[in-house]
Amino acid sequence: MIESVDPKITEKPAVRCAKCDREMEHYNTFIEPTNETVVVCWECTQREEKGFNAKRDFRRGSRFGVIPR
Repeated sequence: MIESVDPKITEKPAVRCAKCDREMEHYNTFIEPTNETVVVCWECTQREEKGFNAKRDFRRGSRFGVIPR
């Protein structure tokens, strides 16, 4: 018999995020090359993907009329 499991319903224990040190229930688990598991919450993952920690002097050239090509 095949048993289907809905990923939205599975119960995961609350774990501390490795970056922000908050206890979260929604997180991603990554395996490093040294075979260690690193837990990162969704908010830290989104922050990295957005480029939230960009340099302070970062400017978009197209806002000043210069379109880089």
